[in-house]
Amino acid sequence: MAAATFSRLWNSEVGLKTVHFWAPVMKWGLVIAGISDFYRPPEKLSLTQNIALTATGSIWTRWCLIIKPKNYLLAAVNFFLAGVGTVQVSRILMYEREQKRLKQEHPVLAELQSKAA
Repeated sequence: MAAATFSRLWNSEVGLKTVHFWAPVMKWGLVIAGISDFYRPPEKLSLTQNIALTATGSIWTRWCLIIKPKNYLLAAVNFFLAGVGTVQVSRILMYEREQKRLKQEHPVLAELQSKAA
């Protein structure tokens, strides 16, 4: 039974010996790196980089569901990549909006904070 299952996985169109398996496995590194950035302060994150992660994750998720054979493993990793990028973009934009509000309401305090950073 186990040998038959392994043989089926090995010889599948999206099996263990194809790029359709290994590309998503390696791409999980980007997702893990994005998740680890949840602990970084938003002012240290790149807005353009996270917009790019969101866009590529969204585009490639759709593409993985159109191609034949469908690659659900790659679609899953791209879906999570888009999700991580979306969270980071929203963190950055909320931080920038708060800084703009703070600067308008308390210009002296905002100036002191910018010099401290």
